[in-house]
Amino acid sequence: MRIRAATDGDVDGIARLHADSWRRHYRGAYSDAFLDGDVVADRLVVWRDRFEERAGTVTFVAEDGGLVGFAHVKLDDDVEWGSLVDNLHVVDGRRHGGVGTRLLRAAAGAVVDRAVSSRLYLWVLAQNTAAQRFYAARGGVHAGTVDVTAAGGVPGRLQGTPRKHRIVWADAQIS
Repeated sequence: MRIRAATDGDVDGIARLHADSWRRHYRGAYSDAFLDGDVVADRLVVWRDRFEERAGTVTFVAEDGGLVGFAHVKLDDDVEWGSLVDNLHVVDGRRHGGVGTRLLRAAAGAVVDRAVSSRLYLWVLAQNTAAQRFYAARGGVHAGTVDVTAAGGVPGRLQGTPRKHRIVWADAQIS
């Protein structure tokens, strides 16, 4: 498996993986109508925009006979919390095989190399207990819970009032 910086040629694959991951893991937080609709097109718009304006961000992909995961980091996103791992997704059949850990370490390395602060944080859905265990096993610490903001700012995309946890690393060291 190889981890590398993402290029414009990765946008479609990243968007498809992002949509698939949401469909598998965001049920109950996002509405079924949104997830069962054209969420791929929605994610394509988001990722094309992100790749047009890359200042202050870095995206990594994991490849092993094709795209098997990606991570996107907003460097120095928050004065208090540091850099945000805005996305970390792994192909469903490759979870529990080290892909996520390697992507998280690449993200942390980018923070150490490029950011002013060495702090790192991310958000994880309260219902996603498997991801919470993953981050805790890699040294992440729970630092608060807030309501989820709807994708694209469209409240109808949410189901009820889902919550998300902030997970933090004080020094971008991933165990």
